[in-house]
Amino acid sequence: MAFAFQRRFTRAAAPLLILAPCLFGHAQAQAQAQVSAGPGAWSSNQTWAADTRNGGNLTGYFYWPASQPTLAGKRALVLVLHGCSQSAAGDVINAADGGFNWKAMGDQYGAVILAPNATGNVYGNHCWDYASTSHSRTSGHDAVLLDLVNRFVTNLQYAIDPSQVYVTGLSSGGGETMALGCFAPDIFAGIGINAGPPPGTTTAQIGIVPSGYTATTAANNCKALAGSNLPKFATQIASVVWGTTDYTVAQAYGPMDAAAMRLTYGGAFSKGATQTVATGGSNIAYTDSNGKLRTSEMAVTGMAHAWPAGSGGQNTNYVDATHVNYPAFVMNFWFKNNLRVSTVAAPAMTSCSASVAGNDVTVSGAGVDAAGTIGSYKVVLSGATPVSDAAAGSGASFTKTYSPLANGYYTGSVTATGSGTGLTSAACGIAQFLVGPAPAILPPAGLAVGARTASSIALSWSLASGATGYNVYRNGINITATPVTATSYTSTGLTASTSYNFQVSSVGAGSVESALSAAVAGSTTSSFTCTATNTSNYNHVQAGRAHDSGGYALANGSNQNMGLNNTFYTTTLAQTSVAYYVIGNCP
Repeated sequence: MAFAFQRRFTRAAAPLLILAPCLFGHAQAQAQAQVSAGPGAWSSNQTWAADTRNGGNLTGYFYWPASQPTLAGKRALVLVLHGCSQSAAGDVINAADGGFNWKAMGDQYGAVILAPNATGNVYGNHCWDYASTSHSRTSGHDAVLLDLVNRFVTNLQYAIDPSQVYVTGLSSGGGETMALGCFAPDIFAGIGINAGPPPGTTTAQIGIVPSGYTATTAANNCKALAGSNLPKFATQIASVVWGTTDYTVAQAYGPMDAAAMRLTYGGAFSKGATQTVATGGSNIAYTDSNGKLRTSEMAVTGMAHAWPAGSGGQNTNYVDATHVNYPAFVMNFWFKNNLRVSTVAAPAMTSCSASVAGNDVTVSGAGVDAAGTIGSYKVVLSGATPVSDAAAGSGASFTKTYSPLANGYYTGSVTATGSGTGLTSAACGIAQFLVGPAPAILPPAGLAVGARTASSIALSWSLASGATGYNVYRNGINITATPVTATSYTSTGLTASTSYNFQVSSVGAGSVESALSAAVAGSTTSSFTCTATNTSNYNHVQAGRAHDSGGYALANGSNQNMGLNNTFYTTTLAQTSVAYYVIGNCP
């Protein structure tokens, strides 16, 4: 927990000990602090980018879990693509029958799940255009799907890690999964292909591998799609799954897809032992020359052409609840083997303190490193005599004295760096303490929060007599490298919808610093972008922006009455936050 507090100390004959809980430092806070909790429910139907090639706008749903992420302090993003003759609403999201069974995995891993609907009516069956001969980042299904991913990755409120973006899908969605993995290896760290035809095959070839088409053909097509992003294949991983009674998409495409990805990744691979799948089937893992697991290929015994949802999923319309839970399998595969995120934990500070005796300040600290031993501690003290000591000690704990320090108020922090990993802990903050008599300079008055955005908070305060500058503290940590001369400051790089505590001190001649001001709290705004839709009440209800109650349409979230639920009453609804609509235009 990050918080701020202020305490005045008077000089005494005995040494004065200042103990402090470990506070998150400025740089590490965003990586290790808790991220915003979502509603833990599927969203209403959303409208995203326009598809200029196939027509219409990309629509669909997303799941934002209330749970915290489990890898590197940020959320994963999983793009899930339905198959032909399926839809996001009817098959992927968890309705009464459990859908593709993704909600539980979103909760378990703290991941955001995206479930879009294919735009247009490609191939006459609501398919994804995996067989396109002109994959592009500017038009078609590729473009609107990459735009969707980008919307969530760049929206700070979701706290998505760009190194944890994955895509998976069935049939045409499986083919589009492989196409996206080949086309955008810079975006997707892992892919999960379910009964997906490989790049370069046509819709007429889904049931049989064309003569002369091999894994090498597929790999060459894959690399051609990547273009300048070829180096990104070095850190991508791929899982492939298919049913042994699938007579819609040729079963031979399964192992071919996996082999093609290995050829695309390059180098030598070792085939692992065949593992039995508990619900029937087998899985074979392949590791690269560095011993890293790069591909897995799973044949599910007795499964026809279907998404393997496993127990808890629906069991109809090309979704199978009687065999393996593929969402659970592929999430475990991605999270354990992601090559773009460090899975080694950084050291952690367990305590730090400062004691004052005359003009001597002794700093102590302790930490733990699950990956080995702590190679160094760094002590930073801000005040009249600044200290930045990157070699304060090592091992399980340290104590070091700094002398003499000039009279005045000081604050500080301690971090630990692992000897083997080089990773650095979050900062343990030392609360403000006093060396010598209290300086005459006083902290500024009137600290107030001003304009706020999703990533910044503006502050202002009154001029302090004798001050030549001011230090700004966020959650107890000094965030100004040098004192600011103005009586205002904007704290940036913040997380959306998050509360922060701020304090300010005055700095006078000789770098003498005052006590900290009283704390003020400020919260960043949501990064949600409002959109407005004008259509009939009936269309609003069908699209999930409103619901029917006794024949009337009520806006979801606000429950404002829009009038009769029919095609004759027209209303403008503004979505002002996730799953929340109000009558009228955006503010």
